[in-house]
Amino acid sequence: MQCIIIDDDKVSRLVIEKYIKKTDFLELTETFDNAVDAANFFNSKNKTEIIFLDIEMPGMSGVEFLEILDNLPQIIIVSAKEKYALQAIEYDVTDYLLKPVSYSRFLKAGTRAKNKYEEEAAKLSPEGIFIKSSSSSFVRLFYDDVLFIEAMENYVLIQTTTKKHTIHFTMKALLDKLPSGKFIRVHRSFIVNRDKIERIENNLIFMQSLEKSKSIPLSKSYKDDFMKKLNIVNK
Repeated sequence: MQCIIIDDDKVSRLVIEKYIKKTDFLELTETFDNAVDAANFFNSKNKTEIIFLDIEMPGMSGVEFLEILDNLPQIIIVSAKEKYALQAIEYDVTDYLLKPVSYSRFLKAGTRAKNKYEEEAAKLSPEGIFIKSSSSSFVRLFYDDVLFIEAMENYVLIQTTTKKHTIHFTMKALLDKLPSGKFIRVHRSFIVNRDKIERIENNLIFMQSLEKSKSIPLSKSYKDDFMKKLNIVNK
């Protein structure tokens, strides 16, 4: 997740910067010693996902910064004073860290932000899912682009019309996140997109956009449920 730091306290900035570099799912993009420059940066950029924000700063306070910007990313307050905590709640901040900040407390706040980001990303994607492509980024896969899903030794392979994606997940957990009428389990190791099936021959399923030599086995234990979900005209 891409982060910026806004704090006029140089020591505090360096500490948070060190913590971000130490955390594999966070990436520092910019640091600012005042909120005015940060506001100008944020208005021209839209990839920031977390802001570590001080409250008491000259020129523009952290609260004033929150008031002037729309569509804010997640905010983690980093302040030497506890008295602003109640006010921070009004801005739906993700966490409130008191200086000096320990790494364990920082990591707890970062993990909370990460979990919230993943939950919101899933809600914003009713026609697809987001999968992690690196420690700090996610890729959206549209349902209509997915051909099939295959269980490997310790991960899951998602085959789309253009490429393959591998994620550490279980078949059952992934199936629970997919539309049940569209994605059907046909084998212990395979889930197929019903809308991408080209034909079925002798318990083999052939998918659209795949080489003819590639087929997916239809297991006896899943066959009855699979056939019920197909739109068969002449049985």
